[in-house]
Amino acid sequence: MKVLDQGLNPVFMDPDPDKAREFFRQKPRAMVDKRMTEKEVVEKFIPDGCYLGIGGFGANRIPTAVIHEILRARRKHLGFLGHTSTHDFQLLCAGKCFNRLDAAYIVGLEARGLSPNARRYMESGEVKVCEWTNYSLAARLRAAAEGVSFAIVRSMLGTDTFRMSGAKVIECPFTGKKFAAVPALWPDVVVIHVHEADMYGNAVFRGISIADMELARAAKRVIITAERLVNNFTIRNNPTATSIPFYLVDAVVEVPYGSYPGNMPYLYFSDEEHLAAWMKAEKDPREFEKFLDHYIYGVSCFEEYLDRCGGLKKLKQLQKLETLVEK
Repeated sequence: MKVLDQGLNPVFMDPDPDKAREFFRQKPRAMVDKRMTEKEVVEKFIPDGCYLGIGGFGANRIPTAVIHEILRARRKHLGFLGHTSTHDFQLLCAGKCFNRLDAAYIVGLEARGLSPNARRYMESGEVKVCEWTNYSLAARLRAAAEGVSFAIVRSMLGTDTFRMSGAKVIECPFTGKKFAAVPALWPDVVVIHVHEADMYGNAVFRGISIADMELARAAKRVIITAERLVNNFTIRNNPTATSIPFYLVDAVVEVPYGSYPGNMPYLYFSDEEHLAAWMKAEKDPREFEKFLDHYIYGVSCFEEYLDRCGGLKKLKQLQKLETLVEK
């Protein structure tokens, strides 16, 4: 196959499907109790230097509790999949947790504005960046899930995004037309937040899936955080509702309100006041350091963080707001 052009930036993860297959051949797939705590999954599955992916979309259905634990564990030199990242990206930048980034949507918190601290970190020169589109990153995950070394897209051709990516322009062997080949991406570990799961890892989420199906099938290790744990009979009673099956999953963490301050579709709305407080604190690095000490480094667990953000009273308000929005 003829290569006609290529992007300027490096590919951070090896796209060789046979190397990935060798890993997956050894991966346990037994239907066993996989319940752990946030601290346990970070200690066991998220070491310094690994490549991390996060599920959800923007500030919706994000695994905030585990990300907080990554910061408290002072993880460094991670690779990160910046697919549709807002508050999760903001958090990881606050801890300077990653130094390699596959970027599609980052820094911006949508209508809330741009994260001052994330911008400072990205402009610091401490992070190597390879640029992609949201779709091309999803295509990379899909290629990995299918067990092939690359996927074909057309939308990046002729753009600066292609120029700053690690993609290649190839000539179609059937038609002679040009396409962009994007390398398969197998993250070392991903964390996906869902509405419910059983102790074996069968997970159910509602609402838009984004690329979470591909993410779960591409990743070498999958951590599920769930709003609630249900018994296996509940899963078996409606098997077609299962979004992610147990044999893909390595650990399950029960974390009620685990997407806070983000939105959890049909359960609770995002805490816009708290997200605005983040943006305000970030403007001054000294004030931001105090902010982080108060809300993340100065607490022992996610439940204590929720208490400092207003506790059950605030959470009930967000539940009511989500119900109103749903109607």
